[in-house]
Amino acid sequence: MCYSAQVEQRFQAYVRRFGADIDIQEFVRRYGARAEGERFKTARGLDLAILADPDPAWAPARSLLVENDAAEAARLQQELFVQRRRVADAERRLLVRETKKALEDVRIGRDKVARGLARLEDLRRSEPLPRDARIFPGIWAPVLIHREGRPVVLPMRYQCRPAGKPAWYDTKYPGTYNARRDNLQGFWKHQFGHQHALVIAHRFYENVEGPDGRNRVLEFSPDDGEPMLVACLWSHWTDPAGKLPDLYSFAAITDEPPPEVAAAGHDRCIIPLREANVDAWLTPDAVDPARSLAILDDRHRPYYQHRIAA
Repeated sequence: MCYSAQVEQRFQAYVRRFGADIDIQEFVRRYGARAEGERFKTARGLDLAILADPDPAWAPARSLLVENDAAEAARLQQELFVQRRRVADAERRLLVRETKKALEDVRIGRDKVARGLARLEDLRRSEPLPRDARIFPGIWAPVLIHREGRPVVLPMRYQCRPAGKPAWYDTKYPGTYNARRDNLQGFWKHQFGHQHALVIAHRFYENVEGPDGRNRVLEFSPDDGEPMLVACLWSHWTDPAGKLPDLYSFAAITDEPPPEVAAAGHDRCIIPLREANVDAWLTPDAVDPARSLAILDDRHRPYYQHRIAA
């Protein structure tokens, strides 16, 4: 189902590879809306890409990011103070008598201190790490579409809310980050053939059942080392009542898995496009869905290596 993927956050990669424009104003608008309380969760890699871009047009977003990071650092420092005091108090109680609560306070407090320190270190870093590019449903990422005859990159949420559907679709149908190929002309009929997109991904992650019956997360990566041009659908949702903010969102198309993914224990797989088919995919013919289906069939086919995710 591709519940998580390592997606290219450096929007300039789309400029270099596809000659795309960047809708900077849409990025700035979303960061501004977040500062006013709107939910807008990004991978750290996107924040770092914006902070590193010298283009003056990004200045408002950079300023908002600096303010947000400072506020988050202050919150984390306060949380560290609370948790360190919690640990110290519990350790003093343990000197008198060992109790389950005191032991739990020490364990939980130390865990929270470790996570807080790691988060603070992430806020201080300027160089991205691979994990900074990983997205999950609900996280926003740069997405490539065609608009007014040009390839363009803008931010979208990974979990598609089709236009015309109520906002509660997000909770009633939480799997809408996955657009099944066998349902493209059913549930997704208003997006398929009309609103196609792609994201550049380096790895994807799946939940599978291990030999012991427990869930484990596997990381799949193409053996050729090439980034995957993942076929997606997108939608621009607006609230007919005008009370909720508009939403750009997308879903990755998935299909039956190749043998090596199936053997690893998973029943779905993303569809990487061939680069020669990118323009045709992004400019679909609504009256000829067979053309788009043929593009999905004529996919790039690497061998997917896998390992247990760290």
